[in-house]
Amino acid sequence: MTTAQLLAFVAAVATAASQQIGRTLSEVHPLLPSWECTVKGGCIQKNTSVVVDADFRWLQHTVDGSSCKTDMNDGNSLNMTACPDAATCSTNCALQGAHYPDLGISTKGSELTLTFFVNKTSGAVLAAPRVYLLSNEKSYDMFSLLNKEFTVDIDAKDLPCGTNGALFFSEMEANGGRSAVNPGGAQYGTGYCDAQCPKLPFINGEANIDKHGACCAEMDIWEANSRATSFTPHPCNITGLYKCAGELCGTPNRYSSVCDRDGCDFSSYRLGQRSFYSPGPDMAIDTNRKFTIVTQFLTTTGDSTGDLHEIRRLYVQDGKVIQNAQIQVLGIDRGNSLTDNFCAQEKKTFGAVNAFGSQGGLKSMGEALRRGMVLVFCVWNDSNSAMKWLDGTWPVTADPAQDPGTGRGPCKAGEGTGEDIWTNHLYTSVKFSNVKSGEIGSTYPHDTRK
Repeated sequence: MTTAQLLAFVAAVATAASQQIGRTLSEVHPLLPSWECTVKGGCIQKNTSVVVDADFRWLQHTVDGSSCKTDMNDGNSLNMTACPDAATCSTNCALQGAHYPDLGISTKGSELTLTFFVNKTSGAVLAAPRVYLLSNEKSYDMFSLLNKEFTVDIDAKDLPCGTNGALFFSEMEANGGRSAVNPGGAQYGTGYCDAQCPKLPFINGEANIDKHGACCAEMDIWEANSRATSFTPHPCNITGLYKCAGELCGTPNRYSSVCDRDGCDFSSYRLGQRSFYSPGPDMAIDTNRKFTIVTQFLTTTGDSTGDLHEIRRLYVQDGKVIQNAQIQVLGIDRGNSLTDNFCAQEKKTFGAVNAFGSQGGLKSMGEALRRGMVLVFCVWNDSNSAMKWLDGTWPVTADPAQDPGTGRGPCKAGEGTGEDIWTNHLYTSVKFSNVKSGEIGSTYPHDTRK
């Protein structure tokens, strides 16, 4: 066999063993322009778009047309007849294109709307699945944010207690793990990972037969609804996507994980500012109306070569720049930004393990931001906790009067439960628009600061 024949044979084998790309529905990515900004040059538009996560697509058996998954919302739901092993699964299963409106995903100009709705007839709850920002048809848009800022407009008025319109960065691969067994790659939304090390049916497009976790660094820019908000870095001691097993996934001890699953969160409500963020004209940020969040990643050197040492948050509403809420909790120094010192004091004050520090703190988070991360949008609810870790008393048995750190937001015990959402909030949504990144001070109207 000649060298050319050998290479052709290898290519043919690789194709035969790869996950198929379906032809039932073509993949058309909704356009979502974004901007890259400099102080001197202003903002230049990028022709970006969004793609839905692969795990929420129809994965069709190429022989009998059935599903290769038993439940598209269950991370351990592979049909073992179609997927007895990774190679066979890739051969048997075809990843189809998505019809975005059916998934609660739509764009108009620079605005992305994600809907969360309940089918009153069936009782099924659908939260818009994760979507990722694409640079082009084959690659995610990679954000390297050291000594830069990230800005987005948010409309959260239709997000009640118990929901979370999340915006965050994940250290996914730019091509979505595209390979011989994963020809879809970023074009079909593959390659997801985060600091919770989720056990997904596919990791980088390869069937996860052994139920590994998909770990990687995560930077939560905005986890919130209309009643409460927080931003949280989650560093890891690994680089990129890591397939974990057992204790390294944080099972059963979450603090044995390669990633900081808790993170270091800055929650204005938890830190004593009860009138900062919520619906109403008396709030500093009135969530009945659209607002802008600005997140700045400051380094020790004042340029992209230094280590990350501070994360600042600003808001803009009605043309006014509003500084982040000042900390008002005993045991934590006054301030309004996230630093290693703040994180250490917060963990000590609230009696939590400082996994953030042991995983390298802001320096470690900064290295992931230096390498580049993928922007993720989603909206979801938490049936186990009713999202009380975000917007209410957590743990639910705690007493905020005795322990202020347990009060994460104003939502009461009955709000945000599955029954409450099913009865009172059949249709909710979050809107993200005007995504910008660039030099410090370049993405928002800094001349109106107050």
